[in-house]
Amino acid sequence: MPKVRITDVSLRDGSHPLFHQFTVDQVTRIAGALDAAGVPLLEVTHGDGLAGSSIQFGFSKVDELKLIEAAVATVKQAKIAVLLLPGVGTIHDLKESHKRGASVARIATHCTEADISAQHIAAAKDMGMEVVGFLMMSHLIEAPELVVQAKLMESYGADVVYVVDSAGAQTMDMVHDRVSALRAALQPKTHVGFHAHNNLGLGVGNAVTAVKAGADNIDGACRGLGAGAGNAATEAIVAVFNKLGWETGIDLYGVMDVAEDIIGGEIGITPIVNRAALVLGYAGVYSSFLRHAENASKRFGVPTAKILEAVGARKAVGGQEDIIVECAIELAAAKGEKPAPELAAV
Repeated sequence: MPKVRITDVSLRDGSHPLFHQFTVDQVTRIAGALDAAGVPLLEVTHGDGLAGSSIQFGFSKVDELKLIEAAVATVKQAKIAVLLLPGVGTIHDLKESHKRGASVARIATHCTEADISAQHIAAAKDMGMEVVGFLMMSHLIEAPELVVQAKLMESYGADVVYVVDSAGAQTMDMVHDRVSALRAALQPKTHVGFHAHNNLGLGVGNAVTAVKAGADNIDGACRGLGAGAGNAATEAIVAVFNKLGWETGIDLYGVMDVAEDIIGGEIGITPIVNRAALVLGYAGVYSSFLRHAENASKRFGVPTAKILEAVGARKAVGGQEDIIVECAIELAAAKGEKPAPELAAV
């Protein structure tokens, strides 16, 4: 019977649909309820990781270090994880999060750029943190190439390496190929994880496929709260895993209450597979681009889906949010639309 560790990313990936406006009270209440439900690991940062609060990605309402500190002070059994993208966050940011009590560092790179994670993984290990290597946009390369990158992260000291479907673009066969390849190639002591987005409606199904292929770490978010059409819903993952006889140690009804009462009832967000989100998965576009594309759509009078199609054609990756505005301007010009006055010189 598989034993699977679930990481709930509601307080990190779930920051995207809230435009990074989480409050201390919201973080405290969600973290406390998930901890009481037995969720073993909670990720807390700006949606784009440590130091993500910026004009490029969107400014946080509350400094993420305060949110991390609040989550750490609230939980009794769960560990608090942070995400760091080298080039956005620094080793200094990692040290500051560790001072606040974060004990797991998830170091995220584009799927072909694992080599830029070496210093950050080493620094986290030196601090005594558990380290997760996060290979984003992993649909863009085939399994053998992904294995090369995963082995780099393992060689730097990663305890877990994740196949990350940042665009929600992978079918179940794609997930199986990548996860099984990593499981076969990495050392037995190195765990394999999978992070799903639901843009094609395959989030939970892909999580099941990943476990069958050898993953023992799976990400979810309550009510699917996350970028694009959201992540695989934690409560649905737990329900399905229970039916399959897989052990998670999580109280299903406890996480259902968080999803229904706090995320859905109080925060009032339920991610769905709508036209724009479906384009994310179909065109292989970074899920966090959705909100930026929606804003560009309002400013330039161009459909969100058309902007995302154009971004997908350019194969843009995280950190290239400026391309969204470029595509919107080009599409507006093709329609004969004039940009807003303040953007006329862009």
